[in-house]
Amino acid sequence: MAGAEPTGDRPADDGPLRVMLVDDSAVIRGMVGRWLEAEPDIEVVATAANGALAVRQVARANPEVVILDIEMPEMDGLTALPEILKQVRGVRVLMSSTLTRAGAEVSMKALTLGAADYLTKPSSTREAGTVDAFRAELVAKVRALGQAARRRNRLIGRPAVSAAPAPAPAFGIAKRPPPPAPAAPAVVALRAPGTVRPQVIAIGSSTGGPQALAAVLGTMAQRVEQPILITQHMPATFTAILAEHLARSSGVPAAEGVDGEAIQGRRIYVAPGNRHMLVDRSGNQRVIRLTDDPPENFCRPSVDPMLRSIAAAYGPAVLTVILTGMGQDGLVGGRAIVAAGGTVLAQDEASSVVWGMPGAVATAGICAAVLPLGEIGAAVERMARGPLLAGVR
Repeated sequence: MAGAEPTGDRPADDGPLRVMLVDDSAVIRGMVGRWLEAEPDIEVVATAANGALAVRQVARANPEVVILDIEMPEMDGLTALPEILKQVRGVRVLMSSTLTRAGAEVSMKALTLGAADYLTKPSSTREAGTVDAFRAELVAKVRALGQAARRRNRLIGRPAVSAAPAPAPAFGIAKRPPPPAPAAPAVVALRAPGTVRPQVIAIGSSTGGPQALAAVLGTMAQRVEQPILITQHMPATFTAILAEHLARSSGVPAAEGVDGEAIQGRRIYVAPGNRHMLVDRSGNQRVIRLTDDPPENFCRPSVDPMLRSIAAAYGPAVLTVILTGMGQDGLVGGRAIVAAGGTVLAQDEASSVVWGMPGAVATAGICAAVLPLGEIGAAVERMARGPLLAGVR
């Protein structure tokens, strides 16, 4: 059904989130399906053993979230991805990959082709702690992507179209009533920007972040002299691939931060997976510090410790951007930036894959502007190149 017309997006209160599970392993399909069906607000409406079967079934199943394995016989996930996106309007695809360099490279490619996020499979299903963490991450990402899609459709006023008749749920588990739909976001109150030209640009992001980072940096990174420090929620291996991707897309040298490395202008520093990246003063220089301190906001690297250290090292001369992502990482650090006299910008809800992190700083009243993704790069460039921060117009 590759040529089928896309189906409509469901309204915000249309029952459990509809999920399709695509994996060549019957064991994985059964395990993940039972996990998802145990959640009162999630329903597995279809499963498929490879990409070809998924493409044939997806329009009829009409899911809101598809969990798509990468390595499968007959048709792999990367090949199936554009066909799935073509057939179901507004569907969010969560790629499932191995925690290897090859898996990271394919996952990054999938993100550029329209996947919303990725999920790394545990290396062993025998370790209880590893499996529990994978299950928690899986459920959280499925829920966040599905709810964000519904909120975005409601926000932009997209009309609902009746879903195509779907097959019976793939797993016959009795479900409790789903929780009520999330409340509307609080009113955003803006504050005046700082008045000191920034010496550093700090960016925090998570779900949807790789795509957003590429869009923001674009040509902007070549036109500003300040160093750019990025914390993106990603595991080790993936952050190295992200840095390579950003170097190619922006035309500016980018790499994972190295402990003790002096921070230089016109460079991009990415927090390495499983390490917090901080900034410290060493004589007249600022240097990168990597730590194994406990996770914050369930993340390592985390945006908050990076921002707190940058506020201490640079004072008011900081411009911070919080991009799309789950949770509220960046809120505590953003408050530290503002308390030191710096400036915080946030991505708006309509252009975010998930408006968790930017929504947290926006509704806390610490942002100088809340902007569509396409306007953030230009705003950063104006502020970075001007003698003083004159606000965003």
